[in-house]
Amino acid sequence: MTPESGTVAGVTTDLVVRGMTCAACVNRVEKRLSRIDGVTASVNLATGRARVHHPAEVTPGELLAAVERAGYESELVPPPASRTAPPAATGPGAPGAPTGPDDPDDPDGPTREEARKDRERLLITTLLSLPVLVLSMVPALQFRNWQWLCLVLAAPVVVWSAWPFHVRAARGLRHSAATMDTLVSIGVVASFAWSLYALFLGGAGDPGMRMPFSLLPQAGTEVAHVYLEAAVAVPLFVLAGRHLEARARRGTGAALRSLAGLAAKDVTVREDGRERLLPIAELVPGQGFVVRPGERVATDGVVVSGNSALDLSLITGESDPVEVGPGRAVVGGAVNMGGLLLVQATAVGADTRLARITHLVTEAQAGKARAQRLADKVAGVFVPAVLSLAVTVLGFWLGAGADPQAAVTAAVAILVVACPCALGLATPTALMAATGRGARLGILVGGPQALEALRHVDVIVLDKTGTLTTGHMSVVRVTETAGGMGRDAVLRLAGAVEQGSEHPLGRAVVSYAQRGAAGPLPGVVGFLAVPGSGVTGIVEGRRVEVRTPGEGLPASLARALAEAEAAALTPVLVRVDGFDEALIALGDVLRPGSYRAVDGLRRLGVEPVLATGDRETTARAVARELGIAQVHARCTPEGKAALVRELRGGGRRVAVIGDGVNDAAALAEADLGIAMGSGTDVAIGAADVTLVRGDIEAVADAVRLARHTLATIRLNLVWAFGYNAVTVPLAAVGLLGPMLAAAAMSASSLLVVANSLRLRTWQPAPKRLGTPVRKAYR
Repeated sequence: MTPESGTVAGVTTDLVVRGMTCAACVNRVEKRLSRIDGVTASVNLATGRARVHHPAEVTPGELLAAVERAGYESELVPPPASRTAPPAATGPGAPGAPTGPDDPDDPDGPTREEARKDRERLLITTLLSLPVLVLSMVPALQFRNWQWLCLVLAAPVVVWSAWPFHVRAARGLRHSAATMDTLVSIGVVASFAWSLYALFLGGAGDPGMRMPFSLLPQAGTEVAHVYLEAAVAVPLFVLAGRHLEARARRGTGAALRSLAGLAAKDVTVREDGRERLLPIAELVPGQGFVVRPGERVATDGVVVSGNSALDLSLITGESDPVEVGPGRAVVGGAVNMGGLLLVQATAVGADTRLARITHLVTEAQAGKARAQRLADKVAGVFVPAVLSLAVTVLGFWLGAGADPQAAVTAAVAILVVACPCALGLATPTALMAATGRGARLGILVGGPQALEALRHVDVIVLDKTGTLTTGHMSVVRVTETAGGMGRDAVLRLAGAVEQGSEHPLGRAVVSYAQRGAAGPLPGVVGFLAVPGSGVTGIVEGRRVEVRTPGEGLPASLARALAEAEAAALTPVLVRVDGFDEALIALGDVLRPGSYRAVDGLRRLGVEPVLATGDRETTARAVARELGIAQVHARCTPEGKAALVRELRGGGRRVAVIGDGVNDAAALAEADLGIAMGSGTDVAIGAADVTLVRGDIEAVADAVRLARHTLATIRLNLVWAFGYNAVTVPLAAVGLLGPMLAAAAMSASSLLVVANSLRLRTWQPAPKRLGTPVRKAYR
């Protein structure tokens, strides 16, 4: 497993940080928090969250004070509700609970009022700025004293519209820090100040003044130019860009909100034959509740009565409905597509599967990829460097005898164009979109470290039982004696006598017989189970035995016995009134997608290795069927962990897939642990990736998603760095005006977010036809 970078022993606290606008802000908050002894912090610009690991003696108040000293507002995120207090576990802020407009656990919730104010600010700014832009850019429309009208319209934009930038810039100045807001604020003030100079002292205030428009700065004219269009364009484009960016970023978190939206608010409880509606927070384990057709299952439970089909597509990614009946487990959030169900609750609140999925997705979005950590460090020195560069360029052009307005224009353009927003958004937006898409496909990734490990895995250790196979015994084939009583009749009697058995083989025979029977199986009397031999009983007056086959079998059954043993299946003989009637071969059936999964991994350059505790013949048979060359049978849990250490010692990047307690040590030992969602909590807890839908084919999909996500992050970072590498020099030499600089700066962030949003529509590779018929292995 890959541990969280920088994790220390102690307590983990999540904070909501408000007011961050770029990667420089992220860097500043992280540095301020890390000044506290024993504290490490990871701040996410896209979600506005800070994940802080700190010693127990460091109080949350100290963390909040540190963020405030950095110049930002913050508050604590309520921790997941206690598992021992079900009513509280489903309240606001608990994983899977519905979020509201004031819920701090909803990244969009606390900023909705701010978003409304920002929209109003953008609308008013647009109405004030458009006349200024039109008059400045179209000389034919410039009437007498047009420049003074533009001044009147531009002043509110410079002061009121840009006020948030000025406030945050001043706050940063008080804390000896500079961010994107510093650049924007100085750029707007400088453009407006130069325009005031031109109007009052530079001759631009003449009533009949006309100003030709050019996208490139001009110098050497008799009358100083006014840059009111730049003074209004910078706030306009930045506000518009942030508005569009916020909408796009909200899209990257759509999957998490849809998961939260699956949580029920009310539940119909049935007690003493009567029904009543309760808030979901009051439901406790053991209570029975009703699920009518079309309703969502309120919480995890077991069906007491009724039969239906459930739609689990939004939870596990399974497109086919799942049939349920008495004794079958159901998952909260599933949609009942058929009959009336009475369900007994087994888990509520933070203990439910939906809550755990939501929590895992939230946790995954809190981390950082290695490349983003580098980008944040660069952003920490980027803004001060840009300020120094702007001053240097201004001094150079003035010292070289250039026109003052050209020098000022170049300096302002540098301030405006050099924005580290794209650097801060490159990884978190891609990670949010990818983890959300993965959750919809039934793939839960533990964070960026897991994605990076998935990207580089070159060998994968597979367990057999419950991973490549279903983990449940089932009938593979039935061979009846020629001239006997017939296949259906034999199965009916065998299933009837096995009804008294608790052995996995007996339950498999009963299940198979029930599926083929026209009605219920007959009863059995005089039932007797002989350990290691089989069972016997009287069914409809006939003595029926289901036991281990011996010598002297009819030729057809002897051949069937040899074939079953060669295929590592378990054969049982059915005798009726002393005559050998049929041979039933049973085994653990391969999952339908096992072949496609192993083949898909090989195509991705990942070598599959089979490690199982089963006997050699069974392991070899499974490996032969799936095309796995390296096989390790009779592996103990310690042996699997040792195998992983040996592979890693040879320089291999190892992933382990398992579903049971015996896989937990190997999962924890590997570079990457992958747990089947149908497995034990121990295996899932030790894993970095969980396949919620229990589909082994999702392993190859997870690798593809990881590679696609990291490629998207790299492209984002290349664009973010490349954008500044190109535009800053252009601005420095006077080839990029402030207005174009503002538009380019906003476009850079939008392009990064838009590129990340493509992950929301990523599709797994289509399933190929012609895969082998599934077989069964004990």
